[in-house]
Amino acid sequence: MTTSLWPWILFTLFIVAMLVLDLGVFHRKAHAVSKREALGWCSVWVSLAMGFNLGIYFWKGVQQGLEFFTGYLIEYSLSVDNIFVFLLIFSYFAVPEEYRHRVLFWGILGAIVMRLAFILAGAALLQRFYWMIYLFGGFLVFTGIKFIREKEMHVEPEKNPVLRLFRRYFPITPNYEGQRFFIRQSSRWLATPLFVVLLIVESTDVVFAVDSIPAIFAITRDPFIVYTSNVFAILGLRSLYFLLAGVMGMFRYLKPALGIVLAFVGAKMLLSEIYKIPTGISLAVIATVLGVAVVASILATRSDRKRSSLPQSSESRQP
Repeated sequence: MTTSLWPWILFTLFIVAMLVLDLGVFHRKAHAVSKREALGWCSVWVSLAMGFNLGIYFWKGVQQGLEFFTGYLIEYSLSVDNIFVFLLIFSYFAVPEEYRHRVLFWGILGAIVMRLAFILAGAALLQRFYWMIYLFGGFLVFTGIKFIREKEMHVEPEKNPVLRLFRRYFPITPNYEGQRFFIRQSSRWLATPLFVVLLIVESTDVVFAVDSIPAIFAITRDPFIVYTSNVFAILGLRSLYFLLAGVMGMFRYLKPALGIVLAFVGAKMLLSEIYKIPTGISLAVIATVLGVAVVASILATRSDRKRSSLPQSSESRQP
């Protein structure tokens, strides 16, 4: 457990500075994020995460450095599932391309705060009630099986209880008002549809946090490593969304692969008293499963494209 507050304070100040630079300088003016810009920001966030990982390696040792990298890989992989949901939400509400970065920025900022609360609560529960590890492990195995069996992801924003409650007490404008979340009209404040989208993104992230945070606790019990690996993965989520938004259909085997990863780390938790699976082996298993899923998805997509481009045979054209 990390007892000193200084690492937490310094890390938080660094993240705040990066977020201010992101929104206040590079994205001050609303615009549609290009693939090239998204690739650049992906490289920045991954490089920062790996640089921090190197710092963990020299500061806390090889084991903690390996735990950070494994936790980061799990969280970053699970964030791809968030992208599917973001795509569905943005499409459902017809959010203009130039306003999506703003929604994701504030959504991820809120997610960081919620993840911190979840992580501190989870660490306290595991420290006080050791049997919680079996509850977390069983939940991850159940979620993993659900991921494997679930063929398609469905999002129904109108059934979101948070949105229903908000609409009951707060008026909403019929149209978007630029990139503003609220406007003042006739001496009263109204929410815009963009804030509604932000509200749904935030409430959806709570569900993802319940899945992902126990997964990292299966790798390490140090809340500082859990938190920092979570934050770096979340910060890279926006650029990853704009990079992959148009090609998400390619990764058809990624969701069942994520299910296998969750089930594996759940089993790791359940078996912790019998046999502690080394972090290096966990990293190898997770990387192999995800790598095979990505390669298989790309090969399957190429095969489908070749098949669809072939001319139909004379027999298939006959009525």
